[in-house]
Amino acid sequence: MIGSRWQRAAFFAAPGLLLAGFGAAHPAYLDAATAGWWTSLHVILLPVFPLLAGAQWLLLASAPRRLRWPGRLAAFGFAAFYGGLDAVAGIAAGTVVHAQHGATPVAGAVFGIGDLLGYIGSACFLAAGVAIVAAAALRAKWRAAPGAVVLLLASVSFLDSHIFWPRGVFTMIGVAAGMALLSPVLPREERLSAA
Repeated sequence: MIGSRWQRAAFFAAPGLLLAGFGAAHPAYLDAATAGWWTSLHVILLPVFPLLAGAQWLLLASAPRRLRWPGRLAAFGFAAFYGGLDAVAGIAAGTVVHAQHGATPVAGAVFGIGDLLGYIGSACFLAAGVAIVAAAALRAKWRAAPGAVVLLLASVSFLDSHIFWPRGVFTMIGVAAGMALLSPVLPREERLSAA
């Protein structure tokens, strides 16, 4: 599946780095002038955020069952609920603001439910990250510490940073770095493909 250590690190860093790039292009606020790009960007992001869940799923491949399945359930929760955030507070809110030529109470109500979905999704992301870190610590002991610290700090920051510039962009870079640093504790591809 994934060959060298560097290829594995790049594979696991890619979703976070991709999201950091999109975060740099994310409008700081939603108004009539930014509504078109806001909506389009969130359509583009719909298939990108689940790549983070996929990376978490694979990082949990060698985890003990007691960590693997709760961690994978949390990764699934992240993909589902955070996708809901993008659909509601991204696509729907952008469409409403565009159609109404500015922010209205309707857009505020849409953001309210979107924020709830995003918080649940990012909490699931953090829970999956905790499972990954626990599994990596069991497998690699102190060698997992750098990646564990970076991934956990970035996952906590993600609870309220989304991918907005600047904090959200650096959060995604931290997610990418943490996953890349933890990737060497993955089993070789023969065992990974059987997981």
